[in-house]
Order: sequence, then structure tokens, then C-alpha cells
Amino acid sequence: MNINEIYINLPIKDVEKTKAFWKALGFEINPHVTDEKAVCVILKEELINVMFLTEEFFETFSERPVPKGDTTQVLVAISLNSREEVDKVVNAALANGAHQHEEAQDHGWMYQNSFWDINGHGWNVVFSDPSKFPQ
Repeated sequence: MNINEIYINLPIKDVEKTKAFWKALGFEINPHVTDEKAVCVILKEELINVMFLTEEFFETFSERPVPKGDTTQVLVAISLNSREEVDKVVNAALANGAHQHEEAQDHGWMYQNSFWDINGHGWNVVFSDPSKFPQ
């Protein structure tokens, strides 16, 4: 089996604020599937996308309710090319309304930093160097 693309669907309250947030972090928006009910953020061109759907629209895809309040349904991890890129994305997120999830961690072979986005979704941003993995 060969997967062509991955779409992660997450509920949000405000399309325009979400679009502005992810653009400020340096990510592209796919205008073909973005409208007043959804914004598609491209994480990896032609492979990984996040569909941020208004809560009302999100609920049309499932009979289960959207979690309300302080809940965690999923933590999304993305891997970047360097520690500097990790910190650049996390710092941009924090400057644009996100909150620190946990302090940055350096494991020698892997560096991780994280944030809760403006919609409360958790993002772990990592860089790893397999050549430094403990033997």
C-alpha cells in the first residue's frame, strides 16, 4: 500500500485567525481547499496537510462531540531539518499567541520543543540526528 497524501483534521473556532497564525509560522496555505469553514495548512508539499475545520463543520464528519475545555485528544509531532528551524517555528508560534507546552529538551541525538497552538492543539517540533543515536 502506498499513501498518496495525509490529511489531519482538527477542530477550530476561527478560520481567519488560524490561517494567519500558520502563515506567521512560515507554512503555506492550500487555497483550493480553504474557505470560510476550513483552512488547509501544507506541512509537507504533496504529502502532509492539516485541515483546520470550524467546530460546526468538523462535527459533520463524526457523530462524536468536539472536546470542550482543557482536554487533549492528539499531539502532533513534526520533524524539521535543524535545531534552529525548531526554535524558529516554536518562537514564531509563541509570538503569535501560542503557549509553551513544555521546555525544550536536548537528548543529544534529538532536540525537541513544543507549543499549544491558538486552538489548543499540541505540537511537538523536533530535529533528530540518527548518527548521534546511542549505540
